Amino acid sequence: MTNRVKVEEKVLSENDRLASELRRQFREHKIVVLNLVSSPGSGKTTLLENTLRALNAELKIAIIAGDVQTENDANRLSAAGGRMVHPIVTGGKCHLDAKMVSDVTARLDLDDVELLFIENVGNLVCPSSYDLGEDMKVVLVSTTEGDDKPMKYPGMFRRSSALVINKTDLLGTSEFSLDRVKENALNINGALKSFEVSCRSGNGLENWYVWLKELVRAKRDGERLT
Repeated sequence: MTNRVKVEEKVLSENDRLASELRRQFREHKIVVLNLVSSPGSGKTTLLENTLRALNAELKIAIIAGDVQTENDANRLSAAGGRMVHPIVTGGKCHLDAKMVSDVTARLDLDDVELLFIENVGNLVCPSSYDLGEDMKVVLVSTTEGDDKPMKYPGMFRRSSALVINKTDLLGTSEFSLDRVKENALNINGALKSFEVSCRSGNGLENWYVWLKELVRAKRDGERLT
């Protein structure tokens, strides 16, 4: 057990070193970096497809699309208009790490990026421990899941800065409660900013788009991101 702990500490220490270097590069190039995390099927890729269609003409958006075995999500994002979409296939790993991200960013023209999304592997456990050099984590849940997700995975919600509640068009088809999921999330992290959206109907997405544009403006102007 002791050896295992030491190995894990060494791995995370090296990851943190690489993440710190990534963060320095992103800061130097004034790039907003969001690490999107969720359980499988919550709607990360669909949210990004809608975001590309809405903001591609205004913002220089790059996406790193992580998946365990396929490039399906990356292909969807390219089809939605993504001009800088880079897949990472982890080959079974349940999370992205800073080395994977740095291998991709080494091939990117960072001067041509304003907003970088890192679509993490669908998992609410492993990705919470790995810093990718991001400005913030954004956690997604959907109304087809349990409203107790924040209580089941407190580490992820504690480390996130924003919460997107997707599939609001399906409210009423299950026992999911918007009030309960927000209460549970805020009990874990009282500073969470929340968005209630339907990627299918478009409801609520405008608030998400406005926030993203404000983040880019604030980073460009050297202001603190909130």
